[in-house]
Amino acid sequence: MNNLNTVLTKAHYKEASDVHLIAGSPPVFRIDGKLTQEKEDKLMPDDTLEMARAILTDKLWDELQEKREVDLSYGIPGVSRFRVNIFFQRNAVSLAFRVIPRDIPTIDKLGIPQQLKDLIKKPHGLILVTGPTGSGKSTSLASMIDYMNREMNRHIITLEDPIEYLHSHKQSIIEQREIGFDTLSFKEGLRASLRQDPDVILVGELRDLDTIQTAITAAETGHLVMGTLHTQDTTGTIDRIIDVFPVHQKNQVRTMLANVLLGVMSQRLFPTINHKGRIAATELLINNPAIKNLIRNEKMHQIPNVLQTSKDQGMHTMEMSMKQLIADKQISKMELLPYTSRT
Repeated sequence: MNNLNTVLTKAHYKEASDVHLIAGSPPVFRIDGKLTQEKEDKLMPDDTLEMARAILTDKLWDELQEKREVDLSYGIPGVSRFRVNIFFQRNAVSLAFRVIPRDIPTIDKLGIPQQLKDLIKKPHGLILVTGPTGSGKSTSLASMIDYMNREMNRHIITLEDPIEYLHSHKQSIIEQREIGFDTLSFKEGLRASLRQDPDVILVGELRDLDTIQTAITAAETGHLVMGTLHTQDTTGTIDRIIDVFPVHQKNQVRTMLANVLLGVMSQRLFPTINHKGRIAATELLINNPAIKNLIRNEKMHQIPNVLQTSKDQGMHTMEMSMKQLIADKQISKMELLPYTSRT
């Protein structure tokens, strides 16, 4: 039987981003965005079952049996932490691991817009980081929290599912709450956090109407709120937030969002041209008077024009970012073909 910690340690040192353990296949690593099979024996159903049982508490084991899938975090001391999803497929257990580096990368190292440093210095408002699954949203948010922790004196509460990066107290104090263990849900944890004297609240995912509504209210009442959505661009992010509300509330929400929104960063990861890691292409919206007016007046389709003409403020579209990465010889034009025909 393949030893789980041995496989995960190997994945860490190979700089894999994900590990897939599936009955009928050897371990599979995702390295620089590409799946590669390890040269090991195929895993059997008993192997994956035993691996799952080894890292699940009795409570999570019962949850897996009942719900047929479960989320958790797992760590190997001195190696790395992992975000884990365990699930059934074809009546066998499969395990998917996201490798979380031990060290939190800085905003500078990630190459995401420097304007984020200015946004997170604001005393209150709403900052959103968006993109598809696996686009590095959690890492970007962790780098922003770490910047605050090193540079500012704040009480930061995070709500995560599960906890990924571990933050130590520096200039700030940080309390990390895991959904399902420290609080029952994002909604409940967010409501409770308003009574815990926070300066900053990070919501791992804005999943539903109640959570989004409470996040906007928290931003209105003097807190800096940060969160993620699975949207592809900044315009779609604003549309998504407004669309979750009933029709009779939409006008009010547009006004509230126009007032509290500080900025939206959408991102997507691409392999570097030398195939030594991945780099983010980004789209950045900063909520200036022109953007506020478009949100209030339901003219979100005009937002890309503002992004294109506000480069002096740091705003840019995803396409502008992609073209710059190509010009800087950081990514290959071939990598972008599935995403745009105009680059």
